[in-house]
Amino acid sequence: MSERARASLLLAATALIWSSGGLAIKLADLHPMALTGARSALSALTLALIFRGRLSIGLGALTPARACAAASYALLLITNVAATKLTTAANAILLAYTAPVYVALLAPRLLGEKTRPADWLFIGTVLAGMVLFFVDRLSPQGLLGNLVAVGSGLCYAAFTLSMRAQKDASPVESVLLGHAITALVGLPFLAYGLPDAAGWLGLLYLGVLQQGVSLALYVWCIKRLGALEAILIMTLEPILNPVWVALGVGELPGLWACAGGLVVLCAVTLRGVLHARAKAPENAGQTA
Repeated sequence: MSERARASLLLAATALIWSSGGLAIKLADLHPMALTGARSALSALTLALIFRGRLSIGLGALTPARACAAASYALLLITNVAATKLTTAANAILLAYTAPVYVALLAPRLLGEKTRPADWLFIGTVLAGMVLFFVDRLSPQGLLGNLVAVGSGLCYAAFTLSMRAQKDASPVESVLLGHAITALVGLPFLAYGLPDAAGWLGLLYLGVLQQGVSLALYVWCIKRLGALEAILIMTLEPILNPVWVALGVGELPGLWACAGGLVVLCAVTLRGVLHARAKAPENAGQTA
């Protein structure tokens, strides 16, 4: 298996881990910002342990791409919580995952990564599938929350582009700094109350595995995949999220949601197969 194919599989696994966060959050009876801050604090500690001895944090190491990635990631975490609080979770997730459109528009100019006609077709298919997926729950209410969710999508796109811009460096410092910023903003909200034992277990899962270990995987993968390809694979997260909910609390998605999920999964699979076939002759020529 090629390194690129391995990166695609590990990024899909990352999307699976990220999608499990909803159930763990339900275990923690905690103020949303306090939860976000505590999760980020645990994530920062986990990443610092995983990458100990390989980190270069300081003003001299703070490149524009690293600073942008850290700031956009912190804003992504915070705006996602705020949007979920102000509007429906479905609206928040759907509008945040408009990010591939922004990446497709900006990647050619900022990264020199060409967006092909086939990519636009794939983006359209994914977005259409996501509209179907969430049409059962979509509502016009919560205008402010919807606007914040759009901002969350912009932050996600900026984070992906900034991380990809560090493909020849180590982007882990950006994630670590982003979590540190979020922790500083969120931890003071613990004054509203501390979680119970089940809540601490949920926080440990969220901080150590769902954000810490999975982000270590994301950092490895993003250096080996294009920005658009990476963010399109990550669209599996909002599709898999209701599966965890269904298994955990018995909440089954509606017919439209099932149809949308099928469209997205088929699109992701088809693009992966076509990409692998296109790469096969190229790899054969290199080894000939």
